[in-house]
Amino acid sequence: MPPNILLVRFSAIGDILLLTPLLRALRRKHPDARLTVVTRTGFAPLLERNPRISQVIGWDPLTPLPELGRRLRDLGFTHRLDLHDSLRSRMLRWHAGGRWTTYPKHRLARAALIHTHRDRYRDRRPVAERYFDAAAGLEVTPDGGSLEMFLSRADLEAAEGFLAARGLGRSRQLVAVAPGAAHFTKRWPPHHWIALVRRLVEAGNDVVALGGPQDLAIGEAVAAAGGEFAASARGAIDLPGSAALLKRARALISGDTGLMHLATAVETPVIALFGPTVEQFGFFPYRAKSAVLQRELSCRPCSAHGGPRCPLSHHRCLQDLQPGDVLEALRRLPR
Repeated sequence: MPPNILLVRFSAIGDILLLTPLLRALRRKHPDARLTVVTRTGFAPLLERNPRISQVIGWDPLTPLPELGRRLRDLGFTHRLDLHDSLRSRMLRWHAGGRWTTYPKHRLARAALIHTHRDRYRDRRPVAERYFDAAAGLEVTPDGGSLEMFLSRADLEAAEGFLAARGLGRSRQLVAVAPGAAHFTKRWPPHHWIALVRRLVEAGNDVVALGGPQDLAIGEAVAAAGGEFAASARGAIDLPGSAALLKRARALISGDTGLMHLATAVETPVIALFGPTVEQFGFFPYRAKSAVLQRELSCRPCSAHGGPRCPLSHHRCLQDLQPGDVLEALRRLPR
């Protein structure tokens, strides 16, 4: 009987897209398997058009976990993969029942690196490959490919309509920027973004700024810096539409954010600016055309996910990265 496989990853954009190499490997090894993914409803569009998947179950955080667990309990899964391994996902495991497997998060090594700056990491694999440990017994290994995001014609048309309405990307190269981040210490300073966009426009590029609801102010500031050659897509286009915009771009310039992974999933080259986080955590651009800009400072890393303020009050990890560094990386970035 073909396996009936459940994969749980509630959030966020990057973490969910990092599942896609595992999904691809499972489908190729087990073409008749049923693959069900549980994720937050808001992130379900990342996977809904993925042909590797049999079903995406969107979970609204207002829905009690026992209710979701009872639903999953009745679906007869042969394999249950917890790819979040959080308190919430462990509660779901308890309510859903059955045997579960998970993957190494290396919490102790991460804490040691943050608090003592001693590198105890023995597992240097990216998170996309650590996920495969949860599928032990299903005989799958990474295939060397990158992340995947599947777009519909409507997604592509929405992106083209957005650009056409603003006269962008017609005769000038389009560059995407993602100036926001959930946490302050992951954000490149606004004055650097504004200076970069002005120089991109002066060099003959059009610019589109992408981001979430929390990125409204910086997105508008970046768009204003570019004048008629720049626009913010925040609030004007949905998540798949943002992926389609990224697919149209020469490159994305971003911090350590989910949009960075979204770009790699549509095969758009990436320039990634890393500050408080480091490669050992496993979230560098995965098997993609990319350039990572970072400064080797004794205070890095200072947190696992970023924070509201620099612990040393200087934020040099990102302050020291200059717009000129980004422009040079863009010049060298493979097409």
